[in-house]
Order: sequence, then structure tokens, then C-alpha cells
Amino acid sequence: MALTKAERRTRIRQRIRKVIKGTADTPRLSVFRSNKEIYVQLIDDVNGTTLATASSREKDIEAGGDKRNRAEAVGKKIAELAKAKGIENCAFDRGGYLYHGRVKALADGAREGGLKF
Repeated sequence: MALTKAERRTRIRQRIRKVIKGTADTPRLSVFRSNKEIYVQLIDDVNGTTLATASSREKDIEAGGDKRNRAEAVGKKIAELAKAKGIENCAFDRGGYLYHGRVKALADGAREGGLKF
């Protein structure tokens, strides 16, 4: 029996989460991608807290352009927020999505902003 797209993504996501754990020093950079927007969080799994968030819905993220450009801007924004909190390293959690397109653009933007993963 074939898996649906959502079931496949859930399996991959669980497999990734078994390995990646975020701490206060190296939080987990978690990505969620919807059809229109992209969201990212820096999460400390040990304490169960979200340290910073950014999304393409924020007013300072340019609404024009294609979704890839907005994803890159979100990556730069989360890197800026992380630097303000003194975070330089993180573990990238692609959330079951392929490392391609918007997810890759977000990661590249975060690296440009100064995050290391």
C-alpha cells in the first residue's frame, strides 16, 4: 500500500527528529513550509522553549518577488534574530521536506546571515 505525501513526510520528519536535538547553545532550526508561506523557529528541546521565530508573513519581509526570494529573506531574518541572542550555531531540521527550492533558499539565507550548521 502506497503512503500519502503527508504520511511520507511524517515518517521522514520522525526519522530526522530522532537524531537532531536542540539545546540552548545549539538550538534546532525548524522549518515549516505551507503552499503560500514559510516559517522557521529556533527551538531549545531540552527546556522546551522557542528562542526566536521568523516567517514570510511578517511585515518587514518583502511581499513582492517569488517564494524563493521571500524564503531567503526569512533565513536572513532568523540569522539576525539569532545573532542578537548570541546564537551562532544551530542544527538544521528540514521538517521532512526535501533540501531543495524554498527550504534550500532559507538555509542559504541563514548561512549568509552568519548562522553555522
